Amino acid sequence: MSFWKKKNKDFDKIQQLLEQSPGQSARQLAKTLNVAPSTITRQLPSMEEAGYLISEDKNGRLWPFKCKN
Repeated sequence: MSFWKKKNKDFDKIQQLLEQSPGQSARQLAKTLNVAPSTITRQLPSMEEAGYLISEDKNGRLWPFKCKN
């Protein structure tokens, strides 16, 4: 089992928070989830590997990426 499959609940929470309030920083997400900011930063590459698409702007704000059909 891939590492990220074990973390899908965590990834879902991050994705939901970003969809509800886009443009949050890793620090803001970490505060909401009661984890260290480094935890969020470490999880971002795994989230991408798992299919969660999140973009980061030049100010470090995170945005959910949505494909238009």
